[in-house]
Amino acid sequence: MKEENNAPKNKWSDIFRKKWFFPAVYLTIAALLLSVVVWYQNMDNQVPDAQEDSEMSGEYNPSEFDEDAEAVLDQQEVIKMPVQDKEQAEIVTKFYDYNAEQDEQENGLVLYNNRYYQSTGIDIASAEGEAFDVVASLSGTVTEVKEDPLLGNVVVVSHENDVMTYYASLNEVEVKADSEVKQGDAIGTAGKNLFGKDNGTHVHFELRKDGIEVDPESFFNQPVSELDKIDVEKEEEEEAEQEGSESESDEGEDAEATEEDAEATEEEEQQDDIEVDSEQENPEADEEDQDEDPAADEEQDEEEGSEDEDLTDETSDSSASSASA
Repeated sequence: MKEENNAPKNKWSDIFRKKWFFPAVYLTIAALLLSVVVWYQNMDNQVPDAQEDSEMSGEYNPSEFDEDAEAVLDQQEVIKMPVQDKEQAEIVTKFYDYNAEQDEQENGLVLYNNRYYQSTGIDIASAEGEAFDVVASLSGTVTEVKEDPLLGNVVVVSHENDVMTYYASLNEVEVKADSEVKQGDAIGTAGKNLFGKDNGTHVHFELRKDGIEVDPESFFNQPVSELDKIDVEKEEEEEAEQEGSESESDEGEDAEATEEDAEATEEEEQQDDIEVDSEQENPEADEEDQDEDPAADEEQDEEEGSEDEDLTDETSDSSASSASA
């Protein structure tokens, strides 16, 4: 009986000892996992089919976020160079930055009438020196079209958030005041002017935020929202200046107070020194006063003694008269 019970155990142990047993187990498990993955992928592929069926049915359910998405796209409009072909464009005059290095500041100077002027924008010219089309850097409204004797034809376009773009040295103008332009629409063609005659055919472009010129080259290919950071920086600078002025005023008041205290102490010390000097200079006067005082006391004593004698004489006379009576 014991031999019959041990027989099955020996069979399983023999099977486990076989070299092909564990590889067979691994292959079985891998086959099961692979079948599960294939089934899951087939389930995913059925979802687009269901969406395509709903689109083919002709029913359209608008998304609740379509309007918000359009608004975000409008806010993400980036600032572009005012030229169609950027490869042929070349910046010949840079924006004059007070914090830039000397070489960059020299590139931001314009020579006119034997004087140097600081450039408030950039001058863009063609690499071949020929005329080229000038386009709108941003979408907006044309607020002004004029002809300037020094700058040539000028076009000013206003945008949201108090942003303005300024195009000068134009030969031909293709927009009118109060007209709407989109980014990339034609503004005119580049030309020449007297102020930047050394640059030949070019366009003078300026970017302004709250009426203040900023470096356009620093904001190209940047969203318009980047210009809002300028206001934050200005506010921080103004607050820092106010804090600095307040601290300076407080320091000035403290310095004045200390100076007044020092002057008062100096005056007191001077008065004490004067008194001490006067006492040291007149010791003889004090001795004379001391010498004169005993003589005066003796005179007073003699006067008092004579007065006492007179009184005694009078009393003696009065007593004698009374006795005779």
